[in-house]
Amino acid sequence: MKIIAQGAEARIYRKKGTGRADIIVKDRFPKSYRIKEIDEKLRGQRTRREAKILEKLSMAGFPAPKLAHTDDKSLLGMEEIKGKKIRDILAERNCRLLCKEIGEKVASLHNNSIIHGDLTTSNMMQSGKDGKVYILDFGLSFFSEKIEDKAVDLHLLKEALESRHWRIWKECYNAALEGYKEKAKDSDKIIERIKIVEKRGRYKGGS
Repeated sequence: MKIIAQGAEARIYRKKGTGRADIIVKDRFPKSYRIKEIDEKLRGQRTRREAKILEKLSMAGFPAPKLAHTDDKSLLGMEEIKGKKIRDILAERNCRLLCKEIGEKVASLHNNSIIHGDLTTSNMMQSGKDGKVYILDFGLSFFSEKIEDKAVDLHLLKEALESRHWRIWKECYNAALEGYKEKAKDSDKIIERIKIVEKRGRYKGGS
């Protein structure tokens, strides 16, 4: 296996699959500052949860990596999605179309009671195979039907757009909300809750 990335929680490897496609392997490595038993439990819980989410998304036909294997402890193998990161191709000429599709995809996640937790354009890929937007990296994802959790997810998307794509972020975010409204259950309540989330953030920031 060849290491291709490392984050705070895991190392990412690429290895040859049994077919033509390569497999991406995520290995949640031990944290020395945690008690061993607690560390093993946390890594196992997060690995199993991510695997369960990928399985549910695959059954729903959602554009995300398909689960290849897991050891239920720290290792997670998944399909490699080849294409271009949205962070690298998002521009004024295509932002409305791409971000509307992103909003629709987030709505589909939320309709399946899945909160992504890290909705940045680094975790989104336009597939070179079918041109669809795929959502990647469900390491911080969890199951929830709460309006609040869905609103926070969208607020994090807004912050990511504003930070990375500051010249066009408003158009991007408005297009994402348009797509979200068309597909999401309880979209009016969720979007209204975003205002409360933002007010709370401003209050904390000013305190």
